[in-house]
Amino acid sequence: MAKRDYYEVLGVNRDADEESIKKAYRRLAMKHHPDRNPDNPKAEELFKEAKEAYEVLTDANKRAAYDRYGHAGVDPQAGMAGAGAGFSSFADAFGDIFGDIFNQARGGRSSVYRGADLRYNLEVALEQAARGTETRIRIPTYEDCETCKGSGAKPGTQPRTCPTCEGHGQVRMQQGFFSIQQTCPKCHGTGKVIPEPCPSCHGAARVKKQKTLSVKIPAGVDDGDRIRLSGEGEPGVNGGPAGDLYVQIQVKPHPVFQRDHDDLHCEMPVSFATAALGGDIEIPTLDGSCAAGNKAICFATSLSRLRSIWSSDKGSCCASSRRSA
Repeated sequence: MAKRDYYEVLGVNRDADEESIKKAYRRLAMKHHPDRNPDNPKAEELFKEAKEAYEVLTDANKRAAYDRYGHAGVDPQAGMAGAGAGFSSFADAFGDIFGDIFNQARGGRSSVYRGADLRYNLEVALEQAARGTETRIRIPTYEDCETCKGSGAKPGTQPRTCPTCEGHGQVRMQQGFFSIQQTCPKCHGTGKVIPEPCPSCHGAARVKKQKTLSVKIPAGVDDGDRIRLSGEGEPGVNGGPAGDLYVQIQVKPHPVFQRDHDDLHCEMPVSFATAALGGDIEIPTLDGSCAAGNKAICFATSLSRLRSIWSSDKGSCCASSRRSA
């Protein structure tokens, strides 16, 4: 049985460009694919015929030979490579569609990444946590190298297009009948390689430095609270936004007071006579000392409460009276 003209098979003109041929093949492949027509043996033949035409017309050398000599000008086995070749052509035609989907899920080919978040542990005294304060911290950061102006290349030279991915930042891998794109292993997604790295940053384009920041600590912070400084984390990659810095609060132990949320506790020794007859004693606070009345008691310990000496209106200081001999 004589073969049909390849252009006729795909339904395109003889001057059709590669994109038009690819679109035509996609349409026919979806229509006649054996998986979509399990009960129609003719569909498989039409699918193989379209595949064979696509393979020839998308190969510049084979297409030139076919245009000049017809079917005799191309390898008679070109269309008989079996199912593997069919799936390969199917993947080539639909690879761009799936590649675009996968690229969108990964953020595209630009390889722009947000900088990492950082954490800084900050110790504060109980008095600072109660009243609030402002302090300065020094953190490590990365800035553009002044020698190469952030290019990573030795002064007088420029980064070159990656020969592996040809500047795309990604390479295509064939898996089954899907064509999957992934980050280029040579340029790591940048699309550029640096033949002569900068002597200062060694091609990294950034150098590590120390940065001083001012941190405002609000009154009433507790151990484990975090203060977020937006945009003060690691810088982004390829123009991506910087990460955030989280200042983790750690309240130092106090020699007198034990904190219980918004309350402070301390122990105060009292004499037997004061415990039995009552009287006034001085107890420490964060602002100094104050007098607390103590009624006559018959227990070894009792609790007296002073309000409004903590940063919060709900807070209080509880002095535990301990009878001394």
